[in-house]
Amino acid sequence: MTESLFDQLKKSGLVSEQKAKQAKKAKGKAQFQQTKQSKAQKNNEATPLASDDSVARAAEEKAERARQLNRERQQQLAQKAVQAEVRQIIESNRLSRYEGPITYHFADNGKVKTLEVNRETHQRLVSSRIRIARFDGGYALIPATAAEKIEQRDTGVLIPIPEIDASVLKEDQDYYAQFEVPDDLTW
Repeated sequence: MTESLFDQLKKSGLVSEQKAKQAKKAKGKAQFQQTKQSKAQKNNEATPLASDDSVARAAEEKAERARQLNRERQQQLAQKAVQAEVRQIIESNRLSRYEGPITYHFADNGKVKTLEVNRETHQRLVSSRIRIARFDGGYALIPATAAEKIEQRDTGVLIPIPEIDASVLKEDQDYYAQFEVPDDLTW
């Protein structure tokens, strides 16, 4: 088998082992630099101005994505702050000791729910001086003033008050006026 020129020079003593390693290393570096430069030239020749435009466009798109994510994050933080305010309003204004023998029926998301309340609470519920709010998977009774504060922040927490048609109410009153109801009758 034929030996390389390098090996032949080493055997003859014209080149030392140290110089052989240095020459091999220098040759490898030169080849690496040459391939690197040729690749860079090919890329520059293909898109000399397009690369600047694409870099600017990519930076602009990245900035727009960052702004969009920041807006979403700000909206989520604002929503959490509103929920915390609503929770605090309900906790601080929540009525206690309203339980009693009267069953109050109300609609929540198309389902009829009930609360057992006393007479005073029932009258205040009917006259809308007390409102029902969704709270911790259940319901809480709050005064109308607190309900107004909550309504400004989040209307979805409050159970809507049923709207009564005034014309139907007047007709019913006229019709039932002809029947006398004893004063001592309770339902």
